[in-house]
Amino acid sequence: MELDRFDWQILQALQQDARSTHQKLAQQIALSASQIGRRLQRMEENGVVQGYQVNILPEKIGLSVMAFAHVSLERHSESSLREFAQAIDALPEVLECYATAGEADYLLRIVVADLPSLSRFVMNRLMQLSLVRSVKSTIILDAIKHTSKLPLPHARG
Repeated sequence: MELDRFDWQILQALQQDARSTHQKLAQQIALSASQIGRRLQRMEENGVVQGYQVNILPEKIGLSVMAFAHVSLERHSESSLREFAQAIDALPEVLECYATAGEADYLLRIVVADLPSLSRFVMNRLMQLSLVRSVKSTIILDAIKHTSKLPLPHARG
């Protein structure tokens, strides 16, 4: 999908405040609210915008431990990879999962309430998945930067 400078401006504004109304966006971008709506609908239909979400600070709701886990699998057949993906998708503690190149097969971002909860999750849930050969965890001490905002070009024409 080809994006023009107005589309980029809409995306930038939504990254700042996804709750902005079409009217508010129109005031910022110098387009009518109906034009904003049509452009947003087109970007949604083409998968550029895939949804809107609320960002909750985990520590404010009792989820104070974040960890990354490097997971290696026993088998790497197509069906094994699909089975692993389904098992990970069913674990709400796993916020993100990436297939990686290197020593581990996957990198997981995990959030739990405390260190005992992390230990139980790794030992009783993650390591119990039949395909998992090994798990190496890294506990996060402090998040220096955490964002979902993409570096959008400011001027495209």
